[in-house]
Amino acid sequence: MGSGIAQACAESGFSVRVRDVDDAAIARGRSILEKMLEGAIARKKMTPARRDEILGRISFGTDLDEALRESDLAIEAVFEEESVKRALFAEVANRIGPEAIVATNTSSLSVEALGKGFPHPGRFAGLHFFYPAAVNRLVEIIGSPATDPGTLEELERFCYLLRKIPITTRDSAGFCVNRYFVPYLNEAARLAEEGVASLATIEEVGRELFGATLGPFELMNVTGIPIAHHAETSLFRAFGPAYAPSALLESQFRSGKPWAWKETSVEPEKKAAARRRLLGLTVGIATRLVEEGVATAESTDRGANVGLRRDHGPFALLSSVGLAEGLELVEEYAKRWPGNFPVSEELRTRAKRGERTWPLSYVRVDRKGAVAWVMLDRPEVLNSLNSAVLEQLDTAFRDLESDRGLRVVVLAGTSPVFAAGADIAEMERKSHSEGVEFGFFGQRVAERIERFPAPVIALVEGYALGGGLELALAADFIVAAEGARLGLPEVTVGIHPGMGGATRLTRLIGRAKAKLLTYTGEPVSAEEAARLGFVAKVVPALRARDEVQALAETIASRAPLGVRWVKQVIDRGLDAPLASALHIEAESAGHTFATEDRAEGMRAFLEKRPPKFRGK
Repeated sequence: MGSGIAQACAESGFSVRVRDVDDAAIARGRSILEKMLEGAIARKKMTPARRDEILGRISFGTDLDEALRESDLAIEAVFEEESVKRALFAEVANRIGPEAIVATNTSSLSVEALGKGFPHPGRFAGLHFFYPAAVNRLVEIIGSPATDPGTLEELERFCYLLRKIPITTRDSAGFCVNRYFVPYLNEAARLAEEGVASLATIEEVGRELFGATLGPFELMNVTGIPIAHHAETSLFRAFGPAYAPSALLESQFRSGKPWAWKETSVEPEKKAAARRRLLGLTVGIATRLVEEGVATAESTDRGANVGLRRDHGPFALLSSVGLAEGLELVEEYAKRWPGNFPVSEELRTRAKRGERTWPLSYVRVDRKGAVAWVMLDRPEVLNSLNSAVLEQLDTAFRDLESDRGLRVVVLAGTSPVFAAGADIAEMERKSHSEGVEFGFFGQRVAERIERFPAPVIALVEGYALGGGLELALAADFIVAAEGARLGLPEVTVGIHPGMGGATRLTRLIGRAKAKLLTYTGEPVSAEEAARLGFVAKVVPALRARDEVQALAETIASRAPLGVRWVKQVIDRGLDAPLASALHIEAESAGHTFATEDRAEGMRAFLEKRPPKFRGK
């Protein structure tokens, strides 16, 4: 894990110092890292020059003082033994600056317990990378009761710079993902132990139910049966008998042998019973996680999609069967453990109300002073757009229209991706009429963004393709990060832009260039998009958010009525004859002379002081 974390940090441009106990351990860690990089070269995912660049950012040694000197962040990645970790933190405490963050990469131990006695508890937190750390994009950020909220925000920012997908969880045994994942492995062993189904049957059910490449037994063979046993033992200590390691898992762990599931045969008639148990267990734990405040439903599903590489998260599965049936499965499972497997009251309430699905949020709004960030929040699928995303985006902009203190909106993604297009899985199921309806609804959402009273800046990172670019084009202007790709590739899947993208793009860059981009469907770089004229500014990728926030704050500092009215002047004048457009501009500018902001602005100019605009 330490080698993988070092690689992930170095790949993102950080200078990394790797420290281990002796030269042999250092050599082993370096060898692992170099093999991972060589593997990437063999798969044509990396060039030798890029490998050398990454290795050039990493230094190795056994001197702890040197490793921690002027460090901003120290990540511990020793094995899961509390006494060993605490001893290391005692050494770190006297060697690291008070402003540095110290993070433990524990997957199962209490962050609060590990940080006990640490001299700067507000700067101590959990940062759980998922294996393999260099490739897996999920990171759990865990704060203890003593962790400062600002520390968690800094770690979220760090994960963003690593191009990882973070989920924030409470400091509870198993955190979010292992709380429901490890019991699934244990339950698979229980099912076999009780004769409910064969190993091969359970393996196949696990793959089918969760949309996973590996079932529970093969997964344990790959990642290590001792890890599953150790993690389940930790959960047992925290939550009681329902989480006790099964006798079969215990014996398999003691034997040191892999699961021989391939030596058994699939029993189709027994799959339903195994499915009910695994689904009841998973939904039961996931809904309790949310009720306990350990994690959100969105984070819980994201952990499954990204960290476990499953197609279906617990809440997506719950919604697929319906809340009534889901509750039935959970209650059926809970009867096996009277008093030790509580059923979520929220699940009971929602099922009683007749709700079919569990609501999930795909759009996040963060306020930073007079600037609101409206962010697409489906990073596990590159923020692809479906009906739910568009509905929530429409609601977010509608709600912000009445916010009198708002000066600027930034439309972006929570991760370093804007939107990779429409959700093809949903689009593929739409009929002719549904496709038409979706296009018109997308146009209404884009129009709400376009006509929003305050300026809207679209920050494009990673990709803005298809419907994603169509939404970005509805903003007042686009700022793109270096390395971003923008395009309208709909013709490659048998359709063409329908949310206004072709029309808006034509008005920005002209008919011939718009046709070239839409006919070929080929995306262009941020720099080429700026040259063509539909990106207003290109900024460095690692500073993109800071630069856009600074730009938004500059606009927010100007006279609000002047900015809002000139937006209307430009938009209305675009379609009007020149004489009419000039009249609109002169009339609007004249009206600004009747505002308090005009008086304040000119007075401040003469008095050589910053103006204090009030939007009046």
